[in-house]
Amino acid sequence: MKPIKPKLSLLDTAPTPLQYLSGLSQELFREIYIKRDDLTPFGGGGNKLRKLEYLMIEALNAQATTIVTVGAPQTNHGRLTAAIAAKFGLNCIIVTVGEPEAELSGNLFLDGIFGARVVLKRDDGRDKDVQLEEAAKKVIADEVKKGEQVYFIPMGGSDTTGLLGYMDCARELDAQAKEQQISGATVYVPVGSMGTYLGLYCGLKSIESDLKLIGIAIMPFDMEKLKAYFTQAKEEYGFNFDGDFHVETGYIGKGYNEPEPRIREAIYTMARHEGILLDPCYTGKMFAGVLSMIKEKKIKLGRQVILLHTGGMPGLYAAPHREKIERDVKDRIQVIK
Repeated sequence: MKPIKPKLSLLDTAPTPLQYLSGLSQELFREIYIKRDDLTPFGGGGNKLRKLEYLMIEALNAQATTIVTVGAPQTNHGRLTAAIAAKFGLNCIIVTVGEPEAELSGNLFLDGIFGARVVLKRDDGRDKDVQLEEAAKKVIADEVKKGEQVYFIPMGGSDTTGLLGYMDCARELDAQAKEQQISGATVYVPVGSMGTYLGLYCGLKSIESDLKLIGIAIMPFDMEKLKAYFTQAKEEYGFNFDGDFHVETGYIGKGYNEPEPRIREAIYTMARHEGILLDPCYTGKMFAGVLSMIKEKKIKLGRQVILLHTGGMPGLYAAPHREKIERDVKDRIQVIK
């Protein structure tokens, strides 16, 4: 199936691996696989590159000189947007809301390496989406006054163009599952700005795949917003199926990107069984939710589980997470004479 819209070729490594996790499968009495979208080739890797294949070609076709995007201070999407903007010689501005950190760490550190400018608006207590929108509009207006041609990318690259990247992934994953004789498995994916989940949903539905899809919300989730997003995509692309979404909302915990012991334990479980690093914001929290669902017997014995690894490893080095991980693992440092 050809792409619905033109795209860049940023995933020279595609298809990303679908790996069987033998150690975890033995431990959990389920067949556990992981789709390694953390192994994409630019900017430290991650799922947003699939979206940027479609978004950045629009920017280039519009003769943009500056990319403006928005996100949380430790946005993975911002980091990857900065990397691809650098690759194509474009300026990149990441607009965010929060408080200055005592040290540059994680993605903020990498944003600077890629040459991006981060505009940090101090949080005034109002809805953060409203603050982001206002700040982004001001930044865009200032850049236009300077003579820049601005292309705006929404949070997470999650619009009807960006979701096409995960429709591609759905076709890729379905083919890999068939090749590995995986039938009727359930794919688990973290849900934040919704574009990855909805792209997978539309992609799997459009090819009538036997893979099922369950999202695990990693931040407060609005089903009506997802339905509106789907309606917009359905109208634009003429999908002939309806939305029947399954998003688990019981594992959000303290909130977006908040350090929690259960998430760190999930990260250690994956690392110590499979040698794979998860991030503390998205895939680590999603896997913590899957482990809880197994304990709660929501995922039955013998079931086939596919985890989508969306990347985000720099989040392990973000100061709030790193400091707690250091306390957890410092007793594993042995000093001898």
